[in-house]
Amino acid sequence: QLQLVESGGGLVQPGGSLRLSCVASGLSLDYYAIGWFRQAPTKEREGVSCISRGGGSTNYADSAQGRFTIFRDTVRNTVYLQMNSLKPEDTGVYYCAAKANYNCSGDIRAMHSTYDYWGQGIQVTVSS
Repeated sequence: QLQLVESGGGLVQPGGSLRLSCVASGLSLDYYAIGWFRQAPTKEREGVSCISRGGGSTNYADSAQGRFTIFRDTVRNTVYLQMNSLKPEDTGVYYCAAKANYNCSGDIRAMHSTYDYWGQGIQVTVSS
């Protein structure tokens, strides 16, 4: 059964760090790109980062560039999002999603409708 499960969210102070995990079951990271998305209250879901099928390419939204790092562990079939220097505007529900045969090209911010499978989401709150 295909499943994506996120973990690692929580409450953190501004300037702090969190590492989100997305464990993929029933699909191979060699054939699926994994994207991280977030949705703040009253806002649309937006892409934050992406790692391509095979792991050869990554892409970041401008808001994440230089602060977030996406990487994967193929042994654990897990994709991580390391988030540093967190800001209150990073608050939201974070989702991981899988898209077949995708190299993460283009503007990832508005591509949520093109993804095939989604996790249930996890809350990240950045607040003092």
